[in-house]
Amino acid sequence: MTDHPLPFRDPQLSFARRTDDLLGRLTLDERIAMLHQFAPAVERLGLGPFRTGQEALHGVAWMGPATVFPQAVGLGATWNDDLVRRIGEAVGNEVRAKRAQDDRVGLNVWAPTVNLLRHPLWGRGEEGYSEDPALTSAIAVAYTRGLRGDDPRYWRTAPVLKHWLAHNNETDRDTASSSVRPRVLHEYDLRAFRDAVEGGAVAGVMPAYNLVNGRPNHVSPLLEQHLRSWTGQPLVVCSDAGAPSNLVDSEHYFDTHEEATAAALKAGVDSFTDHGTDSSVMTGRIRDALAKGLIDEKDIDTAVRRLLAMRFALGEFDPELDPYAQAGDLDTEEHRALALEAAEQAVVLLKNDGLLPLAPEAGRTVAVVGLLADACKLDWYSGTLMHRSTPLDGIRERYGAENVLHTEGVDRIRLKCSDGWLRVPRTEGVQDGEARGAEGALDPALLAGRTDLPPLTCGDEATELALVDWGDGVLTLRTDEGLYLSVADDGYVRASADEPGGWVVQETFRLEAVEGHDGGHRLLHIGTGGYVSVAADGAKVAVSGEKISREAATVFATETVEYGAEAVARVAAAADTVIVVAGNDPHINGRETEDRTTLALPAQQDRLWRAARAVNPRTALVLTSAYPYAVTDAAEALPALLWTAHGGQAAGTALARVLAGDVSPAGRLPQTWYAGDGDLPDLLDYDIIGSRQTYLYFEGTPLFPFGHGLGYADFAYSGLEAGIEGELLRVALTVSNAGTVAADEVAQLYVRAAAPAHGRPESPGDAVDLPQRKLVAHRRLHLAPGASERVEFDVPVAELGHWSVAHGRWTVEPGTYEILAGASSADIRLTATASVEGEASGPRPVVTRGLDAADYDWQRGTEIVDRAKTGGDTVTPADAGQEGELVYTACDFGEGVAGLAFLLAGAGSLSATAGGQSLEVQVQDEGGPYAYRTLTTALALEGVRELRIRIEGSVRLARIDVVPAKETA
Repeated sequence: MTDHPLPFRDPQLSFARRTDDLLGRLTLDERIAMLHQFAPAVERLGLGPFRTGQEALHGVAWMGPATVFPQAVGLGATWNDDLVRRIGEAVGNEVRAKRAQDDRVGLNVWAPTVNLLRHPLWGRGEEGYSEDPALTSAIAVAYTRGLRGDDPRYWRTAPVLKHWLAHNNETDRDTASSSVRPRVLHEYDLRAFRDAVEGGAVAGVMPAYNLVNGRPNHVSPLLEQHLRSWTGQPLVVCSDAGAPSNLVDSEHYFDTHEEATAAALKAGVDSFTDHGTDSSVMTGRIRDALAKGLIDEKDIDTAVRRLLAMRFALGEFDPELDPYAQAGDLDTEEHRALALEAAEQAVVLLKNDGLLPLAPEAGRTVAVVGLLADACKLDWYSGTLMHRSTPLDGIRERYGAENVLHTEGVDRIRLKCSDGWLRVPRTEGVQDGEARGAEGALDPALLAGRTDLPPLTCGDEATELALVDWGDGVLTLRTDEGLYLSVADDGYVRASADEPGGWVVQETFRLEAVEGHDGGHRLLHIGTGGYVSVAADGAKVAVSGEKISREAATVFATETVEYGAEAVARVAAAADTVIVVAGNDPHINGRETEDRTTLALPAQQDRLWRAARAVNPRTALVLTSAYPYAVTDAAEALPALLWTAHGGQAAGTALARVLAGDVSPAGRLPQTWYAGDGDLPDLLDYDIIGSRQTYLYFEGTPLFPFGHGLGYADFAYSGLEAGIEGELLRVALTVSNAGTVAADEVAQLYVRAAAPAHGRPESPGDAVDLPQRKLVAHRRLHLAPGASERVEFDVPVAELGHWSVAHGRWTVEPGTYEILAGASSADIRLTATASVEGEASGPRPVVTRGLDAADYDWQRGTEIVDRAKTGGDTVTPADAGQEGELVYTACDFGEGVAGLAFLLAGAGSLSATAGGQSLEVQVQDEGGPYAYRTLTTALALEGVRELRIRIEGSVRLARIDVVPAKETA
């Protein structure tokens, strides 16, 4: 017997039985209501409201003060799984603590982001861990396990992985389609998600805004075909904000919202994030879809069951048994120490010609200069700082304030118009505003600018403004009081913002030269697109909601009071050593909604390090940024170069301790640093194999390679042993600290094919185009001077394999494989070999399997698109006016076939060549892009041949089958 009259309240029953019981007690309307992000309470059953989605990428975000850890890409740079797990635990505990203070805080956390950092110009690179799937998945597993907790039954928080799938562009992000060939899909993009899910601490995923192979991610069949096949645990799929509406409004993939919502629900989306807290629109669409027969109640129940299962796991119905219910760890001493440790471990020493470490000494002066020298920048997914340490703060504390010189290096200007100088009016008695986000907001995009301050005017007295050009002519203007010029909803320009920020940044401007005015400029406000006009009631960019045109703009004369480079040169000349701190503001030029346009360091910041180096050769450049820069000149000219992601609340202290030698840096690059923009493919080219992207395939010379990072101690590698035992590749090596200081080292293990594995004349690398090397394991270890440690790795033999498009499966070919151990992907210290026995897979069995068109070995000028809206791939020319080509190597036509049968749609031409024979046919459109038919052709082929197919026009080629010889005999 039990004291619980309702079985779903009985903790002695399994979660599955309790979920089914509760589901059966809910009315249809109550079940539909649960499919929105903000599910209402069901008071008659004692259920409270539930919200999916609490941002927690590197700390609790959007809900006010919390511990701020380094950006996710900085956590990736630590290469330290144990550290990241402890950070996940701390963040999870702070989510629980914030929940106890504010019931708006949700326990379903939308973190981590496991999108691979394929392209360094992607605006959201700060959110991912690495360009490598193995490193990304290792860090993600660690973070999610920390967030989830160790209790076998209850979860501390329920992590949701972002953003499924192949999402690396902000440009046209809700309409662009990523063309992802099967090998890239299986070997690269799915890998990071799969390993994290199989790690057992993931509660769900969030589909991305983009399309993959012509189909929106929110209706992707891959959610069921792959994601939910990796675990027996119910996974919740939460839509991204507004994405369900995008299926109709911007993507035009469906004609009606009812069709779109039904398709998303059937594809596996469980929670719809759309129209903010107003659930009525989405629930109305679900009801309409049900009424029209587009879905049935089973579809609704399937989604609700998964959502309820997550709520049971979070302890909602068993508060007395939930081990995390009383968690109150917020801003503890342990969390502050952990934030410092993480910031220290994230620092990467890129170059050091002996300048570092720089031990503090009496009389030694250090100049700390640069636009980020006295900054502690946050990003869109940061919490509000409770503690703040800038590089200047940290260096003053470590070296003594009396030994530190400083100038920011901004250009100081004054702006003059026909009515006088632009000025900020005095604000007697006006209270300082609270820091942006300090109060917490479910959607910080809704935070409005201040309107309690007077707008700028023109008059006799000028206000000097600090001008920073963040690149591409994007400017910020700041007063001596530290307030940025900003625009509020009423359109007036005020000195009112502590930092640039917001979903649409209101603190950026652009100066446009005016023809016919010597030195005259208009001032464009980028956020609104309006031009600044100074009238009697103040400076404004809009009137009654209408933005001011360029013709109505005020023309300003610009007077430079001081050039930042000159100020830096003066200070640098007076110091023994110079630390130039450069980088980005995470809200400007590279962020969510905005990709970067170049790898180059902005010109204003480039001038600063050059000015310092010109007067003082003892100059080090510290790059504090969310992404790589191509700083080839700095890497050649300067004796020391460091990089760290924005390091959170302890960033400045951590940097100072590294510079002083208190900590030997051991961060490693989680992505390739290319030498210039010419090394990069197009941002929308997702074929890392064909376009030679990432360290896996890049054939050029990077500025700094994947895995690179130096320290203050030398390490020796010895005793590499490798052998295959059953399904494991067992590897062991010894790492020794040959230096004079205790330090960390990151031992990295790579593999690659070394000998023919297909029974063909070519090597496997030539035949299948395998990676030049592939990370399969890593270990960060701490060693005292002279100490050694034996490091052992057990690597699944499957890691030696690849996705075989010839056979449609994961394949480890027999042959010899190299095992590479070293300090980076380019710094290999030891090599061994291991052999895989067995029978080679052989050529493509096209007689029995045929060919899916997307299973090519090589292509030119094509893209993969959707064969149907519910599933399948097809290939079409990327440009209807240009020819596309597909190559299928080693096709085995056996003793002979009579021809080829092409499953296709669209109109244009198709030609095929194999074994010295060719055919060409014209294709007529018979009903649009989804109207497929089979076109049978005569082409006698036998033996193993390479098949080349060319397509033009709007032809969509889905499949090629053979026509047996007897059919045309």
